[in-house]
Amino acid sequence: MAKVIELNKSITDSNDRDAQKLREELKQKGVFLINLMSSPGSGKTTLLSSTIEDLKDKVNIAVLEADIDSDVDAVKIEKLGAKSVQVHTDGMCHMDAGMTKRGLEGMDLTGIKLAFLENVGNLICPAEFDTGAHKNVMILSVPEGDDKPLKYPLMFSMSDVLLITKTDAKPYFDFDIEACKERVLRLNPKIKIFPVSAETKEGMDAWEAWLLENLF
Repeated sequence: MAKVIELNKSITDSNDRDAQKLREELKQKGVFLINLMSSPGSGKTTLLSSTIEDLKDKVNIAVLEADIDSDVDAVKIEKLGAKSVQVHTDGMCHMDAGMTKRGLEGMDLTGIKLAFLENVGNLICPAEFDTGAHKNVMILSVPEGDDKPLKYPLMFSMSDVLLITKTDAKPYFDFDIEACKERVLRLNPKIKIFPVSAETKEGMDAWEAWLLENLF
């Protein structure tokens, strides 16, 4: 059974300061933290599971699973051999720096080099709060449509990486990858974009190489 931590809203309003302090503390420990965001059903956990399977022999990985309820995702991750803790957000649709710090404090990070915060599934709230992560990565799946950058510009603007997932489903959906890339780059010229499929492994090597290159 996965360890579960119940969280409440941070009592401090100084989230940006708390986030920067957490980033520095994690860097001193040699832990590179990724804030992974997407809408529900985009395939976050599937993508994360595939990434862990590919990299677990190269780097020690930990995952902080954030959800309103349940421990389903944390159990899945633990079965892959990665350290995992489930946090419940008390009904809130995002994680902030204080919540992330308390969640990580419930996990033994000894020897961990790469950590993921799997944020609550939502394309609005998570984009508004700095979690203290070193990089923000968002997922957009092919079935969701290529118009999402037009509808949720903040999420694309503040992300360092966009993973366009479920590319194996392209034959079944009207999704123009090049049009999507153009819209995203117009919002955020510096963003890295990786079209990937956790099922066929298409593009996973480029995404995983980026992860390894950015480790401390």
